[in-house]
Amino acid sequence: MHNVLSVILGGGRGTRLAPLTTVRSKPAVPIGGKYRLIDIPISNCLNSNIRKIYVLTQFNSESLHRHINQTYKFDNFTHGFLEVLAASQTIENMDWYQGTADAVRHNLNHFETYRFNQYLILAGDHLYRMNYQEFVAHHRNTNADISISVKPVSKEEAKGFGILKVNKDGRIVKFAEKPTDETVLKEMKSPTGDPDRPYWGSMGIYVFNRQTLRKTLRDIPKDDFGGDIIPGAIDDYKVMAFFFKGYWEDIGSIKSFYNANINFTEMKPDFPFVDEHFPIYTHARMLPGSRISNAEVSHSLINEGGLIHAKTIKNSILGVRAVVREGSEIIDSYIMGNDFFETDHKGKIPLGIGKNCLIKHAIIDKNVRIGNNVKIINKDQIDDIETETYYIRDGIVVVKKNVEIPEGTII
Repeated sequence: MHNVLSVILGGGRGTRLAPLTTVRSKPAVPIGGKYRLIDIPISNCLNSNIRKIYVLTQFNSESLHRHINQTYKFDNFTHGFLEVLAASQTIENMDWYQGTADAVRHNLNHFETYRFNQYLILAGDHLYRMNYQEFVAHHRNTNADISISVKPVSKEEAKGFGILKVNKDGRIVKFAEKPTDETVLKEMKSPTGDPDRPYWGSMGIYVFNRQTLRKTLRDIPKDDFGGDIIPGAIDDYKVMAFFFKGYWEDIGSIKSFYNANINFTEMKPDFPFVDEHFPIYTHARMLPGSRISNAEVSHSLINEGGLIHAKTIKNSILGVRAVVREGSEIIDSYIMGNDFFETDHKGKIPLGIGKNCLIKHAIIDKNVRIGNNVKIINKDQIDDIETETYYIRDGIVVVKKNVEIPEGTII
C-alpha cells in the first residue's frame, strides 16, 4: 500500500444537499452527530494502510481544511501525508474544475512528484467501509489497467448509476451512464445473484495504474470519470470489476442523508460506526459527557457536550454541544448541535432548542437559535421549498446554519 496514492474527490457545488452545502463543501457535512462525511474515505484509507492522501475541493473548503488539520496529524516517521488541494488557476489552465476527471487532470503533475504505482480514486460523499488492500490486490492479481468497484442495483437505482456488463473473467465489456432507455436497460441486465438487483452499478471508486491514468486523461479530453473516461477506456484498456458485498450508500441528496442518519439510531444500523478492527476516525474534541434530566429517550444517539432537558427524544440524533430545553420533543430528527458553548446570548434567542418546541422529521444545522413554543413539523405537507431560514426537500425541513427561528413560529 506504500505504492498507492489516494485521491478523494470533494465533489461540486453539492446543490442536492443544499442548504447543508451552502456554507461548507460536501465532504465537510456533519454526519452521525460527531463525524464528517470526509472521515469515511480517510478512515478507510488509514485502516487499509494507505498514507499518501489528497483531498480535492473547489467550493466552500474552509471548514474542511480546518477539520482535516485538527484531526489527522501524521508523525515524521510514517512517510505519509494528508493534504487538501483547493482548486486554483494556473498559467497552464485558467479554468475551474469541470468534473471529476478534470479535477485530477488539473493536479496530475503535482501528484507525480511522488513515487507510486497506482492511483486510488475515491468520492468524498459515500458511506461505506472497505478494505482497499483487497481492492488493490484484485487489481494487481488480474493485471488490470483500471478497476472499478461495483455492487448490484435495482432497475430504478440503475437510472442513477453507471451500469456495466462483465464477461466470465470479470472484465468490463460494456458501460452505460445512467441509462433510462428500456432497450439499453434490458441489454445491461446481468446475473448478479440478486434477482431484485439485476444490474452491476459503478460505485464511483477506481484504481488506475499510474501511466494508464495519464494516458486516458490525455487521450480522452473530457471531464468525468463515469460519463467519459471509463466508457472511452473499455476498448483499449483492461478494465476489471471488483465485486463489493458490503453496505454502501451515496449521500448525494437530503433524502438519502436524512435516511442514513436516522438509520444510525437503530440498535443494529446498516452502517455501524463501531468496529474495533476498522474504526471511523474523527476530531477528538475532549468534551464532557452530555447532561440529561427528565427526558424520555428511545432509539437515539446523543453525542457529548450536550445539555438535554427535553420531554422526549425519539428516533433522533443530537450532535455535539446540543441544547434542548424543558418540555421540547424531538422526533425522527437530526439536531447537528453547536460549534461552541454559549455563556451569554447577549439579547439574542439562546443557542439551541427553546422550551416546549416540537421538531419532527427535520434536520437542524449547527448553531441554530430556536425560540420557545416553535413547531417544525412541515404543517402544510410541502415537498420542496426554499426560504431565507429553511428549505424543505422531499418533505424534510432543513433549518440553515446560524439562523434564528422566533418564538411561536410554526413551519
